[in-house]
Amino acid sequence: MKTLLITPPFTQLNTPYPATAYLKGFLATRGIAARQADLGIEVILRVFSRDGLEKLFAAIPLDAEVSENAQRIIQLKDYYRQTIEPVIRFLQDKDPMLAHVICDGEYLPEAGRFAQLDDLEWAFGSLGIRDKARHLATLYLEDLADLIKELVDPHFGFSRYAERLARTATSFDPLYDALRQPLTFIDEFLLEILADKMEQQQPEVVGMSIPFPGNLYGGLRCGQWIKQHFPDTRIIMGGGYVNTELRSLGDERLFEFVDFVTLDDGEAPIWHLFEYFSGTRKMQALKRTFALQHGVVQYFNGSTELDVPQREVGTPDYGDFQLDQFLSVIEIANPMHRLWSDGRWNKLTLAHGCYWGKCSFCDVTLDYIKRYEPVNAALLCDRIETIIAQTGQRGFHFVDEAAPPALMRDLALEIIKRGISISWWTNIRFEQSFTEDLCHLLAASGCIAVSGGLEVASDRLLALMKKGVTVAQVARVSRNFTAAGILVHAYLMYGFPTQTDQETIDSLEMVRQIFEQGIVQSGFWHQFAMTAHSPVGLSPAQYQVTETGPGHGSFANNDLYHDDPSGAEHERYSEGLKKSLFNYMHGICLDYPLQEWFDFRVPEPSIPHDYIYQSILDEPEKYPNPNSKLIWLGGSPSLYAIDKRKKGKWVKYGALDFHNKKTSWTLQLPVPEAEWLENILPQLVPDFASPFTFRQLEENYAASQLGSFHDFFASEAWRQLRENGLLIV
Repeated sequence: MKTLLITPPFTQLNTPYPATAYLKGFLATRGIAARQADLGIEVILRVFSRDGLEKLFAAIPLDAEVSENAQRIIQLKDYYRQTIEPVIRFLQDKDPMLAHVICDGEYLPEAGRFAQLDDLEWAFGSLGIRDKARHLATLYLEDLADLIKELVDPHFGFSRYAERLARTATSFDPLYDALRQPLTFIDEFLLEILADKMEQQQPEVVGMSIPFPGNLYGGLRCGQWIKQHFPDTRIIMGGGYVNTELRSLGDERLFEFVDFVTLDDGEAPIWHLFEYFSGTRKMQALKRTFALQHGVVQYFNGSTELDVPQREVGTPDYGDFQLDQFLSVIEIANPMHRLWSDGRWNKLTLAHGCYWGKCSFCDVTLDYIKRYEPVNAALLCDRIETIIAQTGQRGFHFVDEAAPPALMRDLALEIIKRGISISWWTNIRFEQSFTEDLCHLLAASGCIAVSGGLEVASDRLLALMKKGVTVAQVARVSRNFTAAGILVHAYLMYGFPTQTDQETIDSLEMVRQIFEQGIVQSGFWHQFAMTAHSPVGLSPAQYQVTETGPGHGSFANNDLYHDDPSGAEHERYSEGLKKSLFNYMHGICLDYPLQEWFDFRVPEPSIPHDYIYQSILDEPEKYPNPNSKLIWLGGSPSLYAIDKRKKGKWVKYGALDFHNKKTSWTLQLPVPEAEWLENILPQLVPDFASPFTFRQLEENYAASQLGSFHDFFASEAWRQLRENGLLIV
């Protein structure tokens, strides 16, 4: 059955959204060779071309009210037409030497976005020419995007399209009305591209992934066009937005644009639909699927089969994507923040769902959170190697809700064991399990960054959220990652129920201290939003808030309005929190009084000025858990005998010479101990068949009759081994 999987505009400029790659990989295991397309990047490349800009400037109404900034861009249109295609090629890394011309300051036309330029020498240094040029080229594109949004298509945005129409859309009316209007400037490009693909591939089934509100309008425009021109093609819609927003769908008008709407993991529902299309399954036996029957929206979930196990879903297939066409952009001169927009990242998942699954603000009742199912490290590495062969790319973003520490450890060991060279990053909880040793192991396997939820930096509120962490714990874990050379991004929240003015300011002070200590490199504040599937949304009275709307509708039902009578006026803190964080991420203004960020009186912080510093002070090494694994990353030593004078006598010692990637060092021990160590270290490397536990090491030392292991554990030799590659994880 000929199948086309599409992601409508827009998600990311730098890498394809992975949902269709997951489904394509699964369908291949069932013998269906699907095709896929990221329509977003294709639309961007059509618009941001010489021909696209010709159409853009021609589309500006003659009688439009034009801002001073837009007028400047229009006056410079010839320069934009001349430079647009070279700039796009540069951002695709096809013409890297253009960086020198871009950085000379005379090549790119500049409008409003360039007014926010920081000291680029500070941000990129004297040799970071390509990064500096990417940042300048990004501002150049954003100027053009501002023009599009102001004068041609108000729905436009690089990572979203008509998002406003899909947010808190309890009624389908606004979307339905917009879809009956003439095509917008962006719509015309989108449907030209879709028409080409439909003509070329003649699919019997089109599957649309709608991950975010900003993909829905574009997806429905695609469905509308397909219905008009390919009426026999069946259209299936699913994805993250559908899973959270459309669980109580009742508006039959949606089915003028699609035929089926599926919830949660798509593998089993889409396969059941294929069986239905072929006549081997009845509609009543579908899985988590909405369809229109006799003019009424019906939910079909009579299937008795379980979801497809994660070990059987197949490897995501990135074939068909024009991987060399994506754009690496740098919006903010921050090494961690840039990972979301710079570079091509293969998306993969370590585990389905969240192993914690308790946070009171999160949609923990939904399948994508509550059903936890990890994949073993060997299978993950098989998939990594397959994707590298597919794409030629060695960057991986594991898109877990929260990657499990034990599985991250096993994955790191398997990566090192196989000698796979990758760079990877993921989302975490700030678990105590992330010791400095584990962080060093992750770094050795290629981990470059993690992102995690600090949320509200208040222990009272973290407990109310059921985060299972404290601020001090987050600080220590962040220090461990940073000490291992791994970048840390913190998700921050304000406006959680009952949060007071004092707690808001104390939270900001915690954040200031965290950046002051250099243990977090990036962050993002967002205001708490109550959702229908979270513990707060399900039981608002337990959190001392009252639901105030918007009321249950026939379309999207997830976002809830609420009143927080015991909390602060949260909205008024928004600008000050975000402005201060922007500066902290750039390493400046850390000594400013917090009052400087607000135009109204705020309380003085009530926490000690050195709270975070005291929280991360080094502690003496504790005696390890007997079942902890011992890993040696320090290389194989060479042993030779030396004479060493001790208490007036010459004594035979063993000298162990070690060489790592950067330095060399020597460890001198009595000969029996040196010989024991030379023999034991090869058994501690990651690819040894049976890893040693700490208890086994103790027992082995004792069996070798070398004396007290406790004395060895407290010795200078042990300290040197620990500093040079002996990890306990």
